[in-house]
Amino acid sequence: MEHSFHRFSELFSQLGLRTDAAGIGAFLMEHSPLPDDVLLADASFWTPAQAALLREELLEDADWAEVVDQLNVALRTPKDR
Repeated sequence: MEHSFHRFSELFSQLGLRTDAAGIGAFLMEHSPLPDDVLLADASFWTPAQAALLREELLEDADWAEVVDQLNVALRTPKDR
């Protein structure tokens, strides 16, 4: 089975978000830290389509699961504002 390595920017593209470093940083700054009791896909800032994509990729343990996990960690890390 071949596994692909996906970049953060590619996940942001799949989610319909800005893919440049400034856009990714602004998104993380705006939405961090995500409370521990909120699942990533249940966060209020996702559209229904974005939440479905995140759930699907994790449930299927798809190629995207690793980078989705990285996004989860990044959103739970407090950012200095």
